[in-house]
Amino acid sequence: MATQLRVYTINRGQLQQFTEEWKHKILPLRMQHGFQVGGAWTIEATNQFVWLLSYGGPEAWEEKDQAYYSSAEREAMDPNPARLIARAEHYIVERVL
Repeated sequence: MATQLRVYTINRGQLQQFTEEWKHKILPLRMQHGFQVGGAWTIEATNQFVWLLSYGGPEAWEEKDQAYYSSAEREAMDPNPARLIARAEHYIVERVL
């Protein structure tokens, strides 16, 4: 199973709004597309939203992620929660414990 750590720096003053939109729009759609979310956290001191996203199906990570982003549901999100992200970092992580 591939797991990605996602660190989003959110525009100042919009962390709560992003979190709500993520919970109601992004999370359900990611799960519908076969992904699992291992947790999500906010860091108010730095305006960051951090989460773990995993996929363990037959498709490669890149294919599955691209299918999610190009889905009709994702493209139709209005407003798009990504508008609130100032910086996005994505890292594939490997389990140590």
